[in-house]
Amino acid sequence: MLAAAVDLTRARRPFTLATVVWRRSPSSGHTGSKGVVLGDGTVRGWLGGACAEPTVVREALASLVDGDARLLFMGSPDELAAREHDEAITIPMACESEGAMEIYLEPFLPVPQLVVFGRSPAVHALTVQARSLGWDVTVVDDGGAADEHPHPELVRTSLDLDGLGIGPSTAIVVATQGHYDDLALRVALDTDAGYLGVVAAEKRASALLEQLRDQGLDAAQLARVHAPAGLDLGPVDNAEIAVAVLADLVARRAAGQLRATAMATPQEAVDPVCGMTVFVDQAKYHTVHEGTDYWFCAPGCLQAFEGNPGAYVAS
Repeated sequence: MLAAAVDLTRARRPFTLATVVWRRSPSSGHTGSKGVVLGDGTVRGWLGGACAEPTVVREALASLVDGDARLLFMGSPDELAAREHDEAITIPMACESEGAMEIYLEPFLPVPQLVVFGRSPAVHALTVQARSLGWDVTVVDDGGAADEHPHPELVRTSLDLDGLGIGPSTAIVVATQGHYDDLALRVALDTDAGYLGVVAAEKRASALLEQLRDQGLDAAQLARVHAPAGLDLGPVDNAEIAVAVLADLVARRAAGQLRATAMATPQEAVDPVCGMTVFVDQAKYHTVHEGTDYWFCAPGCLQAFEGNPGAYVAS
């Protein structure tokens, strides 16, 4: 699971790492058992039995939304009060299992990413300043000498963006100073980056957009492009241009932009017998009673319901 977590981090995919930090037998989980929950609700590894997993997934997805870690305690209703404390979310395990578990959920969200096209003092300044903020930075140059850059290990010498994990938390800035603005911007538009900007004067920025329009790009594509990029500080030097661009990007992040994609919201139901959460699209046990659908976490709950529906259906 840790190897999978490393791979997901490198691919810039958000996930939550779930670890069993305590258990009381009988329980299918053991202390140290781990699982990974992806942003679409997919589970890798182990997250507990049929009763526990939907609840863990729900809380894992919530952790990806707010970025906060969670400690879950899942046990019988009569022991929740004894284990309840400020840091734990207590959840009754009212199913057939008599065990209990404490699970730590730790969200991992991709840090902001900046991809800069070009080779210029403005590119150098953007690289240095973005790295000082802890952002992932990649410089894309059209075959130039990487060793001319202050951070040659960050430089790609082709317009290929494959493998960078570009997504909604990525900002792409074209700062090619007229050398191949249109080519760089076309490559950028083929991604789902959360921000596309061009470092250029107003006149050149307008000419570039008109050129792309003549090349067949539609209004919706061009509407993604911020040209000129950054806050309008008037005529400033390269370092201050970088400040203007990054200040704009930081402000957008503070407003909720340049974030990972929205997390999945699987349709939930409550098992009427044990009260546990069930994901409708994954539930294997289902029945219809008087025209209403009911889903169950385990065959025992379904059997109990079908034996006496009136005991579990509100009148």
